[in-house]
Amino acid sequence: MTPRAAWLLILSASSILMLTMGARLTTGLFLSPLNTSTGLGIASISLAMAVGQFMWGASQPVFGAIADKYGPARVIVLGAVLLAGGMAATPFVSSQWALMLTLGILSAAGAGAGSFSILIGATAGRLPAARRPFASGFINAGGSFGQFVFAPLMQAMINGAGWVVAMLTMAATTLLTIPLAWPMRGKKPAIPSVPSAGAANSATSMTLSEQLRVALRDPGYLCLHAGFFTCGFHIAFLVTHLPGEVALCSLPAAVSGTALGLIGLFNIAGSLAAGALATRYRMKSLLVLIYASRAVIVVLYLLAPKTALTFYLFAAALGFTWLATVPPTAGLVGKLFGMRYLATLFGLTLLSHQIGGFFGAWLGGLAFVQFGDYSWMWYADIALASAAAVVNLPIREQLVVRTPAPVQA
Repeated sequence: MTPRAAWLLILSASSILMLTMGARLTTGLFLSPLNTSTGLGIASISLAMAVGQFMWGASQPVFGAIADKYGPARVIVLGAVLLAGGMAATPFVSSQWALMLTLGILSAAGAGAGSFSILIGATAGRLPAARRPFASGFINAGGSFGQFVFAPLMQAMINGAGWVVAMLTMAATTLLTIPLAWPMRGKKPAIPSVPSAGAANSATSMTLSEQLRVALRDPGYLCLHAGFFTCGFHIAFLVTHLPGEVALCSLPAAVSGTALGLIGLFNIAGSLAAGALATRYRMKSLLVLIYASRAVIVVLYLLAPKTALTFYLFAAALGFTWLATVPPTAGLVGKLFGMRYLATLFGLTLLSHQIGGFFGAWLGGLAFVQFGDYSWMWYADIALASAAAVVNLPIREQLVVRTPAPVQA
């Protein structure tokens, strides 16, 4: 692949993630307007958004397997239709079950079809090994840029034109992912990803089911899942309930949009830094540092006075680590198991991420209804971030080459 074609591929993937993550990471801004419009209650709407968190993750290994077999472009186009359709239908529903269908299933699955596992898998299989960590970081930064652009924009539109116009505008914008999928048409070529020819042959000759059996028996892969569960809990709680936390502090709603935008802005730097550092340092060490720093940042936030400046500083510090876990996690999956089924295997780690996201979004709503604030969620966040730092320590960064046990007839 020529340098020009490689950059076109990376920029397309980054732009697609900008749109899909811009849509996903601004849903919390619609929680209060949805509650006012439908009267369903914070807990019920939080549950629908929690279903969306889970569906976003659950759809990725499925769409990843389809992309591994038929190519990513078709998956991205299908995802665009689902995402736009689900968001466009949301303003016209009035029950919790209908909201779960539109915002929790259709739009979330559509965003999953144009998310990390598909996009990083599509590019990693077409690029030489030396460029993959940087490409992952650059693509990840696109998702953060989407949050930076769309969070304050959606909040301004909600305040000015109303939440219905804002959501319909976001729905229409996501259709731009369809032409952006053009450079990813066709199946990715097989590029050797390991130095040992024998090891490469062993990995690439496996079927998907065989590779899954090998991966799910590997302790390092399971540790990545555990850490990513915590990451999802943390992110989903904040995306869904940061506007509520701001309101509890008697600050204007604009602070929420600005804070979410700052998280996206600073994660651009964090994602690029994580992608670059992953080429020089052990990726598990980066994950330990990222998770541990989150626990420290939340502790400092709880000790600080709750002013707009505190939220902005909190958002900036947190943003640097926000999705910076993605490049080293994707890089470790590729390092452990090769590139052949990266979209599927990384998609499964994202499923664990979004199981955590389900609990972060849902329990946040329950905590607010039960206690009137989010204190216990912050304490849980600190504990889980600390545990995630510890659980990544035993990961061994080397290719897992094992012959799966024969299937009994």
